[in-house]
Amino acid sequence: MAAKGLFITFEGPEGAGKTTQLKMLSGYFAGLGRECVVTREPGGTPIAEQLRELVKHHSGDEPVFAETELLLFAASRAQHVRFLIEPAVARGSVVLCDRFADSTTAYQGYARQLDMDFIRRLNQYAVGNCVPDMTILLDLPPEDGFKRTATRMETAGRHDRIEAEALTFHHLVRQGFLAIAKAEPQRVKVVSALAAAEVIHQQITELIRNAFGPL
Repeated sequence: MAAKGLFITFEGPEGAGKTTQLKMLSGYFAGLGRECVVTREPGGTPIAEQLRELVKHHSGDEPVFAETELLLFAASRAQHVRFLIEPAVARGSVVLCDRFADSTTAYQGYARQLDMDFIRRLNQYAVGNCVPDMTILLDLPPEDGFKRTATRMETAGRHDRIEAEALTFHHLVRQGFLAIAKAEPQRVKVVSALAAAEVIHQQITELIRNAFGPL
């Protein structure tokens, strides 16, 4: 019998270590003989990556308004789901995604304070039936996250509109993520991002084994 596809998302504030844990979990699944697709949001497809550039790295005299930002994220996600995520899961792959719809709820809903009911309906429209089987929320105080991102080599010197927001904004983001986890404990598993990377990885693999059994 062909292996069942899985869709696992990683969420958390800036600097929570999602990239590291995605890489480690990809290696874990590879060791089990599973095809593993690692992707990210916004982005993941050529069109979605172009939208990522606009929504995350735009700078200049014309601002990206909060409403524009929300719709660009949704457009990127709609493309990502249909072109990459759903086909991969359908063929039995494990898809690991750095951010998904929960980020829109936390950043544009809780932090930007846009209409939460509209965000809920927009997220549903963008993803269709594509809902994560599990979401790992790497929880971290924003102050600790900023210390980490300040020394992150891959984005050094690159303007990031979201990371550049004030500390109060990022506190609201964290509150939003924790509220989502409290509302959906079966799907969203909270893991402290303050521990060593290997300890976090072991906690994540244990959560996955408990939830899905033999893989």
